[in-house]
Amino acid sequence: MKIIKKTEAIHAEKSDGVSVDYYLRDEYEIHYDEQAPGTTQTWHHHEKIFETFFLIEGELTAEWKENGKVKKEIVKKGDLVETENTPHTFSNHTNQIVKYIIFKQILSGENKREILKTDKVIDE
Repeated sequence: MKIIKKTEAIHAEKSDGVSVDYYLRDEYEIHYDEQAPGTTQTWHHHEKIFETFFLIEGELTAEWKENGKVKKEIVKKGDLVETENTPHTFSNHTNQIVKYIIFKQILSGENKREILKTDKVIDE
């Protein structure tokens, strides 16, 4: 077992109002973000990375471009967002700090749901 302490994370205070702790591993990255009230992330997308976003606390406005049009939806605590390779941004339209975790992976495209559901061995 490995325990990665917060002190080992790469911390960044970004100019768009997001405070990030990056946990960069060999085959994936997880980062913990806190987004300040009234801020908007820079529009961006990923060509190879599959980004999954899980909201822990608060709510944000998700915006993304699809077929040349900007779409918008409120995401709340417990929601999971898969950004795919679409240009996207998140705005904190509230007066509270919003907390979320982002998982970044480079996926193979193989369906591994059965393994994920059943790969647990009980140790006695």
